[in-house]
Amino acid sequence: MGEADRIGPDMSPKKTMADRLNGVRKTFFTKQGLVGSYDYAFLFRPNIPFMKKARRASPFFGLNDKMPVVLALLLGFQHALAMLAGIITPPLIMSGSGGVNLDSDWQQYLVSTSLIVCGILSSIQITRFHIWKTPYYIGTGLISVVGTSFAIIPVATGAFAQMYDNGFCPVAEDGTKLACPDAYGALIGTCAVCALTEIALSFLPPKVLKKIFPPIVTGPTVMLIGVSLIESGFQNWAGGSGGCASRPEDGFFRLCPDITAPHALPWGSAEFIGLGFLVFLTIILCERFGSPIMKSTSVIIGLLTGCIVAAACGYFDRSGIDSAPVASFIWVKTFKLSVYGPLVLPIMTVFIICACEAIGDVTATCDVSRLDVEGNEFETRIQGGVLADGLNGCLAALMTITPMSTFAQNNGVIALTRCANRRAGYCACFFLIIMGLFAKFSASLVAIPSSVLGGMTTFLFCAVAVSGMAIVSRVPFNRRTRFILTAGLAVGYGATLVPTWFAYVFTYEGNNRALRGFYDAIVLVMETGFAVTAFVTMILNLMLPHEIEDTDEAVEGDEASSATQPLPQGKRSLTSSSLNDGDEITKVEMPPKEAV
Repeated sequence: MGEADRIGPDMSPKKTMADRLNGVRKTFFTKQGLVGSYDYAFLFRPNIPFMKKARRASPFFGLNDKMPVVLALLLGFQHALAMLAGIITPPLIMSGSGGVNLDSDWQQYLVSTSLIVCGILSSIQITRFHIWKTPYYIGTGLISVVGTSFAIIPVATGAFAQMYDNGFCPVAEDGTKLACPDAYGALIGTCAVCALTEIALSFLPPKVLKKIFPPIVTGPTVMLIGVSLIESGFQNWAGGSGGCASRPEDGFFRLCPDITAPHALPWGSAEFIGLGFLVFLTIILCERFGSPIMKSTSVIIGLLTGCIVAAACGYFDRSGIDSAPVASFIWVKTFKLSVYGPLVLPIMTVFIICACEAIGDVTATCDVSRLDVEGNEFETRIQGGVLADGLNGCLAALMTITPMSTFAQNNGVIALTRCANRRAGYCACFFLIIMGLFAKFSASLVAIPSSVLGGMTTFLFCAVAVSGMAIVSRVPFNRRTRFILTAGLAVGYGATLVPTWFAYVFTYEGNNRALRGFYDAIVLVMETGFAVTAFVTMILNLMLPHEIEDTDEAVEGDEASSATQPLPQGKRSLTSSSLNDGDEITKVEMPPKEAV
């Protein structure tokens, strides 16, 4: 073999079969390859007061660094647990009594499929594919895991209520809402079509996206999503969000979740409140005293604690777990796909929000992964992430699951464990798929009492609202931005607190289904708080001029003197509050490093 035969196209030595076998042997059959020299105690050491803490930092594993197999599996499992609560919550809410009222076996299927689909589609984001002969990519090449989006829940629940009212879904003579799988099929069918919106947005430059959807638009929108979801979380905390929430004096739902359930109680009973509070308190204690692995999985630990106490007190119904099959997979159950016209505009809004979330999450992931957050490479990761997000939304719908979005909580796992290695991401995908394959595991999740689930989901949903507040905090608070926020949130909060405020505007009772569908679409948008806020803030941000305020005039008048006189120690120079949202401040004088 000549010298040229042993050199690869990148001028590095080609790996022979013997080299590859030797690499496999070192990885799986040596101590360094299996466990390495990592301080595993760091992950499990609790944060107890007066306890001696190690002063040295754990090593950082970069994107493609070599890392031990056991550590990759352990951190991958941690990522999977951090995602678990967010993945199972949307299908449980939309398929349960607050959604389309599906039976427990359908709910088990949707939870199993959601786990499997999230594992498969996360691997697309982590891998990053280059589109042949183009400058475009699919995926970020980071630990950018995806899960079912919370943004779809308020849209879906509003649409399902409308479908029961207009006869699309069946209602019993006594007013009980019957199972309506066709409504769920209409939801995911519409999502598959509307995902093209995010796919189209992915080919726009990131700067253009930030100009159209700056923080002044996305921040209050995300905040309203969280606020609207907290209602369902609190209802479940008190016993359930179905028919029992109105506390009827008689009938099948006079107790929660119904009169046939074990240890059924009236909605709002102290026992239900106590179970939810136990979950909430456990999450807080994990954050205060827990080890790094406990902090990143505090929601699951709280859920597990609540489940143990609920099982000991007889709240669990084992019938669904006993009757569940051993294994499940995608398309074991299917839905009739259709496009529901009134859902098109709200779901297009959802995908726009998902694109904006993807930009923020990918930026944060690059930051905690110690990669550049500017330049061509970074912009290709943004483009690939948004495109993969849109494709994943379409693929998820065809796999019977609602839209996917990139999950932000895994950035906290990367920061805590100092591991941005893609091996850990692939291991997380593996564990998610395994969890979904075992239907008994999904059945046990479906059997969780509503009060336990409510204590967990209330915390998760409020975290969504806080994320929106964090986005809003990036906006300079001048007169213009305060006016935009006031106008957008006024209508958004109103539609969230009084969801039927627009239900009686149109009085058409004719047989023209197209006109009726058009009216229903307007009503659905106007009764979805975050959609109204998104439209109002976006229009006002593009329409209102940027004004120069008194502080700006003072800055302009003193510009010459401030250029010649040094700033006092500890002070920053004033910046113009008339900057466009999303514009970067390119020149800010800072005090000397020694002063800081």
